[in-house]
Amino acid sequence: MKHALKDMTVAEFRDRLSPETVILLPFGSQEEQGPHAPMGDYAIADAVAVKSAELSGAIAAPCLPFGYAEFFRGFPGGIQLRAPTFTALVEDILVSFLDHGIERLIVLNGHTTNTTLIDQVQRKLRRERGVAVASIDLWRSIPAELWNELYGTEAANARGHGADPLTSLGLYLYPDKMRTDLMRPSVPSPAFGLPGSSTAGVRFEGMQVNLPLNADEVNADGMLGGNAGLASAEAGRRIFEHVTGTVARFVEHMRLCDPRRPFAAEASGARG
Repeated sequence: MKHALKDMTVAEFRDRLSPETVILLPFGSQEEQGPHAPMGDYAIADAVAVKSAELSGAIAAPCLPFGYAEFFRGFPGGIQLRAPTFTALVEDILVSFLDHGIERLIVLNGHTTNTTLIDQVQRKLRRERGVAVASIDLWRSIPAELWNELYGTEAANARGHGADPLTSLGLYLYPDKMRTDLMRPSVPSPAFGLPGSSTAGVRFEGMQVNLPLNADEVNADGMLGGNAGLASAEAGRRIFEHVTGTVARFVEHMRLCDPRRPFAAEASGARG
């Protein structure tokens, strides 16, 4: 059985359609991931969607490879969409399914900066179409327990842009494309003389100060947090299996739910 929509003929897709059909829609980004990892990080979101579909019987739509990544414009090779462009694309993609009565849609977001824009589209479509489209931020879904199990006391140091989870996932999914010789810790530059800067800004006496900082200003290699040297293919395998397994179970749950009635009684016995 095929699970990737891009591999199906229209007849095969039509034969798979039923009121319980669930479509997984992966979103990612073409952006720097430090000097050691491919810029096409959308490939990981795509792999998660296809594997989750295989585990659950869902169908994985083609991945949108570009996202809203304004603060990465300083690095050549990235492809950034403007916020209105991205939201228009998300809406058009979702509506392409809604127009055919396919309403069990789950967005798998592999680029965290897309989150608030996806939310705008979700709310617009619920207001206009009456359908609650679900969305999962893949990398935020990794529980603290798994981070601690994988890295112990180094759990906080392992996480960050250019580090994990994407470095370990890359080592697991496509090790031949990784440059392990270029893995290094993140060392951010101070902004306004304050240490610990990020693209979100700086902290002053424990208070977050939001600033429009660019990734290449914070770190010339685009390493925005964490230590890539802590990554491993084994950690990538564990993360991949956890995320795909959880998404697959959510697919099975959503088959029992009505996207137009989030608070219907038949969904009240669901796992939290």
